Formats: sequence, structure tokens, C-alpha cells
Amino acid sequence: MQKWVFDIRSRRFFALFAFFVILTYLVYAKITQPIDDAIITYAQSLGGNQALDLTMQIFTEIGSVFYMIIFCIILFIKKNTRRVGLILILSILAGTIASAYMKDFVGQERPQLEFAGKPFPIALERDSSFFGIGSFPSGHTTRTAAFAFVIGFALSERFPRGCYLLWAYPLLVSISRVFILQHFPMDVIGGTVLGILVADIVSKKLKLHLIFEKSKA
Repeated sequence: MQKWVFDIRSRRFFALFAFFVILTYLVYAKITQPIDDAIITYAQSLGGNQALDLTMQIFTEIGSVFYMIIFCIILFIKKNTRRVGLILILSILAGTIASAYMKDFVGQERPQLEFAGKPFPIALERDSSFFGIGSFPSGHTTRTAAFAFVIGFALSERFPRGCYLLWAYPLLVSISRVFILQHFPMDVIGGTVLGILVADIVSKKLKLHLIFEKSKA
């Protein structure tokens, strides 16, 4: 079992929280804008390869809250995974709400560049924002990081090494969000950290570690 869930008063939690606050200020003050602009301009130049464009849309679509909610409901219906399902759905919903509020507070506009690749077969899901004006932090990466945190921890006893592969999920979604020009790099970094913080709080409060005690009983 990996020690992913850490105490809210621990140094690790404080370090992550401090990093998120500092990053939020840097984005709010436009200090990170030159870095974001340079990377997003490069990302725009990569569009135009049909296979790559489609792959990136698939990656961004699997970060949709719709598919996650379905997965959570399946876990919640099964008695032996009910606690995991409850914690996961609460983490996803809390992360979605938190990222939406943060978007409107920070007020970072989304990239204004036009995607140079082929039009996507289906319309992209709109990211979470109450007033539709913000970009930081990314709701997709907030949710996928929370997902990797909770499910990775739940699988860590049975797959102590393989559970780390779940972090490829938020990584690929993050890359896709920048590639299709929906988010700046700092947006997805902030979303990842926010997702971990939210999932840790929910997992700690609802005692996610008890799933291992039940399995041994």
C-alpha cells in the first residue's frame, strides 16, 4: 500500500498548498504569461497531423466528467467498492467546483490562438467555469488528478508498482489540453496540484484507508 494519503497538517500537504498558492499568484499577476505564450505558440505549430490531432482529442475527451461519473456510479453500486466510489465522486465534484470558482477568481483568459489542425469530429466539452471567463486551473486535469490519486491508492496494495501507471491519465489529458489550445501549461499544472489537494482532503476525511482493513477481515 502506497502512502499517498497524507495528513492535512503534514509538511507534504503544506508544501503542495503553498506551491498552488504561489502559482496562482504568478498566473494572476501575469508573471507566467511569457512562458505560457511561448509554449502555446509552439503547440499550435504541431497541429495538422490528422492522426495526432485525433489522438489528442480522444485524450481530452476521456477527461470528461460524464465518463467519470458513470465510473463512480458503477463503483458505488458494488458493495465492496462503495467507499471508493463515494470518495471518488465527491473528489471529482469538489474539484470541479473548486476549479470553476478559481477560474472566475483568477480571470486568466483562454488561449486565443486558432487550432491549425483538422476540425474535430465532435464538439469539445466545455470546461468548468461559472461565468465562462477563466482558464486557470484546468477542470479536466483537476478531475483526472483526483481520479488517479483515489483509484491509484485503492489499487496500490494489489499493484504496488503498477498503480503509478494511473498517473499517465492526468499527464496525457494535460498534454492534450495544451495541444488543442484549450489551456496554457500553467493551467494544467495548477489543475493537477488542485486535484491532488482536493482528493487528499476527501480521502483523509472519509478514511479511504479503511478499504484495506475490510479486505483483510
